[in-house]
Amino acid sequence: MATFRKKGNKDVPQINTSSLPDVVFMILMFFMVSTSMRQTEHMVKVSLPAASEIAKLERKDLSSYIYVGSPLPRYQSKFGTDSRIQLNDSFRTVDEIRDFVAAERENLSEQDRPFMTISIKADRDTRMGIITDIKQELRRCNALKILYGANAVD
Repeated sequence: MATFRKKGNKDVPQINTSSLPDVVFMILMFFMVSTSMRQTEHMVKVSLPAASEIAKLERKDLSSYIYVGSPLPRYQSKFGTDSRIQLNDSFRTVDEIRDFVAAERENLSEQDRPFMTISIKADRDTRMGIITDIKQELRRCNALKILYGANAVD
């Protein structure tokens, strides 16, 4: 009977690393695409009131945010301590909400425009008059899907 014999000590071949940069690049691209960055810098203090009911947004990319509250301490010397409206990264007035909503609608595709939602995140100490003015202006520009930001109650 024949037996198999090993012919000397064979070395283990080295691992081929020529495709390693391609794999690292693909992982980097995956994380860059899937990670979302903060879009706006908060310029107002917003401590949200407690919520009794919670509705989860199905698509956050269809929502635009209006922040209402007193300016942060670094902005109080210029804008005072009264409640202000923040749209994107700047303080605006109630009259400029219509332009904001029109610009946000233009950024959406034609199919998604009916599903656009405006989320109002107002400080709990904000006067109701400014919230009413915002709601009236949103009605005038036909932005009728409105959500209010609040903290969940456990």
